[in-house]
Amino acid sequence: MIEMLPRVVPSPPGRPDVGNADHPMRKVTRQVAFEPGGWTAERRAKVVELFDGLADGWDDRFQATETATPLRDGLARGGALSGPCVELGAGTGRATGVLVDRFASVLALDVSWEMLARFAEPRATPVLGDSSALPVRDRSVGALVLVNAFLFPAEVARVLASGGAVVWVNTLGDATPIHLPVTDVVAALPGRWDAVASDASWGQWAVVRRGS
Repeated sequence: MIEMLPRVVPSPPGRPDVGNADHPMRKVTRQVAFEPGGWTAERRAKVVELFDGLADGWDDRFQATETATPLRDGLARGGALSGPCVELGAGTGRATGVLVDRFASVLALDVSWEMLARFAEPRATPVLGDSSALPVRDRSVGALVLVNAFLFPAEVARVLASGGAVVWVNTLGDATPIHLPVTDVVAALPGRWDAVASDASWGQWAVVRRGS
């Protein structure tokens, strides 16, 4: 079941149109989420090369976007959340500051060394790693946060603790290159899952938990 909450943060004019349905990252996002074997060594290498190349100037590239607004709205209205928190696809830490204000422990993981070399949030622990094989124990994560990040359903289900939640955010909504609608996020996860979701500023968010 998906409960859509009313929007409380209006969408300002001028949303960047950087990722439509034909964007190459959109295809990768769906394949990784829905196709067994969709995350190949070749695809991983291409993604690493891409984000390594974008790392210089990454924060300036998104300076005009309201990156943290949908995340803050989701944390505020998505229901009770507790740590430990793991952020996937953390990049340079643009959204991590919101998390360390909320959770006592935040592990920030990214597959790109060049992104993490520019990581600027000293209160979190940056870790170089692949979200398809997370370096954490089974059922040990209270909040798994993905802001414009690939969804690896089996790993999400493995590491999420009983009562834990996935926080899924697309900061530009359906204009985000790495985008899945909430219905697809819920459908991709193994078993039954329920979500609370809404729109905020230019983005969309969902807090997803295992169904009873």
